[in-house]
Amino acid sequence: MNRFTAFLAVLAFCSGFAQTFNTEKMNTLMNALDQNKKFMGSVAVSKEGKTIYNSAFGFADAENNIKNTPDTKFRIGSISKTFTAVLVMKALEENRLKLEDPLSKYFPQIKNADKITVEQLLNHRSGIHNVTDLSDYQVWSKSAQSHEQMVTRIVSGGNDFEPGAEMSYSNSNYILLSYILESVYKKPFAKLLEEKITKPLSLKNTYYGGKIIPSNKEAYSYIFAENYVRDGETDMSVPSGAGGVVSTAADLLKFAEGLFNGKLVSAESLHKMMKMTDGYGYGLFTVPFNESTGYGHSGGIDGFTSALYYFPDTKTGYAMISNGSAFDNNRISLAALSAASGKDFDIPSFKTVAVPAEELKKLEGTYASPSLPLKITVTVKNGLLFAQATGQSEFPLEATSPKTFKFDAAGIELEFDAPKKQMILNQSGASYTFTRE
Repeated sequence: MNRFTAFLAVLAFCSGFAQTFNTEKMNTLMNALDQNKKFMGSVAVSKEGKTIYNSAFGFADAENNIKNTPDTKFRIGSISKTFTAVLVMKALEENRLKLEDPLSKYFPQIKNADKITVEQLLNHRSGIHNVTDLSDYQVWSKSAQSHEQMVTRIVSGGNDFEPGAEMSYSNSNYILLSYILESVYKKPFAKLLEEKITKPLSLKNTYYGGKIIPSNKEAYSYIFAENYVRDGETDMSVPSGAGGVVSTAADLLKFAEGLFNGKLVSAESLHKMMKMTDGYGYGLFTVPFNESTGYGHSGGIDGFTSALYYFPDTKTGYAMISNGSAFDNNRISLAALSAASGKDFDIPSFKTVAVPAEELKKLEGTYASPSLPLKITVTVKNGLLFAQATGQSEFPLEATSPKTFKFDAAGIELEFDAPKKQMILNQSGASYTFTRE
């Protein structure tokens, strides 16, 4: 819920989606990720309303050896925002709300509430600070929070800019939209979700989440280390419609198909949702693949990550939900969409080599590049190489050769030339040369 990750990669080969899916190769990739502790979760692909791939990998409950299945339910994080945006559009159609309604009608205590509109909450142009970016978020997010407490925290975060001046992704916007929906309908968000989305579409595995219950086929989330380490649970009173929904990959595809085929909102409402302003619509952003443009959202909450994309021109849907990943999820998305288009894709190698500590020491230092506004500090700890970019968390590097290291979770490769005091960063098809200071 607390991060916004767009699907940035664009493939250059010819356009179009095939009628067949390379299931065997997709399973080879996913099994390799599973076996190398790089991914746990579920992936599904649909074409013209029919599921052409739906598989699950890894553990839902590693401690008790309970495997993920296609019916395992995961927290979907910020894909919840698409559900919330649909509920807002339903409220507009039912004359419960107007896009131009001021926030002051519901929460006058928020700064600039008289200037902020419902529409600016929808497209992240309100200027309200992201509550999940507050310095003490990790302290209180695992405990139950009332609506009043959450609004107080949102107020304490203040505002980052004047309403409408720019776009800045903020979970606060969709938390407030959830509360507004509850106010105008006099019903809990969970009930609105059921009445207006999950029941009409027969989404039997989609609902507002609570404490994770493995016996209900709900997955825990994990951090990959030498062993699986269970991540903490955000209390689901915190995210509301910004990140509180639970679902399966198959149900997410049904949701996307229902949305883009007129089963949830009118064509006019959908058009408004799909209109981008500074890269964001109403609970949607765009996704390029070949010559097609998809629409959807990504998500992240605790150790869960997710993605849901739908391509209206080819009627192709893609859903991924992970409860543990140490791999670049965009590469999984590209592989699945390539398989759906009849195109080949690479199976990455997970072979690593041991590099002596004295050789690693030669690579230590702070590296800078004229092409990027950040520095990367490389250090050795306990015989392993670590890197840390300015303002970001430290991450471990795996050696694929004495001079080449990778970080699969972000799709990063670092190539070192110690004599020249240089390091080349490769990511998403781009390369940047850094020099040690």
